[in-house]
Amino acid sequence: MAGLLLRKIESRTRMRPRYDPDKHHRWSIRLKGYDYSRAGAYFITLCVEQRECLFGEIIDGAMQVNDPGRMVERWWAELVEKFPSLVLDEMIVMPNHLHGVFFSNGDRRSPPSGESDLTLGAIVNWFKTMTTNEYIRGVKSLGWRSFYGRLCQRDYHDRVIRTEEELHAIREYVRQNSSQWASDAENPAVVREKAK
Repeated sequence: MAGLLLRKIESRTRMRPRYDPDKHHRWSIRLKGYDYSRAGAYFITLCVEQRECLFGEIIDGAMQVNDPGRMVERWWAELVEKFPSLVLDEMIVMPNHLHGVFFSNGDRRSPPSGESDLTLGAIVNWFKTMTTNEYIRGVKSLGWRSFYGRLCQRDYHDRVIRTEEELHAIREYVRQNSSQWASDAENPAVVREKAK
């Protein structure tokens, strides 16, 4: 029985068409028409590929970051060195994702090499590159758990913060995130429970 099921899965996998960028288009989750290089307040969420819990664990409702989690926190703090136009606000590293808020003054003069504008995408991509590279070094030299394919999922969630009330609510959400882990949509246990 298991052999038959495995053959069915393998045949479906073989029949799946290859990705063709001319036929298959990814839908953007960015805010349509918004200029992500302008001054503003931003809330971002980055997730580890396949929701792997690599950055620590929640114990009694509090996040206990491990060495990889501390590495992610260090690179978050480093954002203001690379991008002086940013001001960092609330941030939390969770077992398999992070939430962060920052402000940009819209100064386009500090993009990474190769970028013509300092955009939210450029900031997030630089952060993901730095954390991935250091995580790979940690796997090789410190015995950190390896990750599947890429450290972070290809995309990220962002929200342009428009009001003080919204900023306050998001800050509170970030601060309370670890205490809500038991019902968090990124918690693999919650995902498994919903799949039953």
